[in-house]
Amino acid sequence: MAVTKTITKCTPYVNSSSKVDKWDIEMKYENDNKGDSTYWTSTFSTTVNQLDDDGNANFTLKAKGSWTNANLVAICPVSLWDVVFASQVDSVITNPPVESTPDEAFNVPS
Repeated sequence: MAVTKTITKCTPYVNSSSKVDKWDIEMKYENDNKGDSTYWTSTFSTTVNQLDDDGNANFTLKAKGSWTNANLVAICPVSLWDVVFASQVDSVITNPPVESTPDEAFNVPS
């Protein structure tokens, strides 16, 4: 399964010191190619504050122009998204639900 992960949207929140203190990030996952029977896509999103609820730093404050794609990917919960996406592909593509068909000829036993 060839999975492509692409950041499709990222919005920085800049503080009064011109440093990013929060990001809204969207990442699109794609399995194989559009049109293939194994194709699946899903978009994940997250908001990452510079400080977590306990006051620990999720990332270092820096100007928005100093951020790279790798920096943005690094603050996303990619390992969680990988598991969710793999589960989606498994349940929809690899092991889809079996569809049942009605047996209209069945007679109730007496």
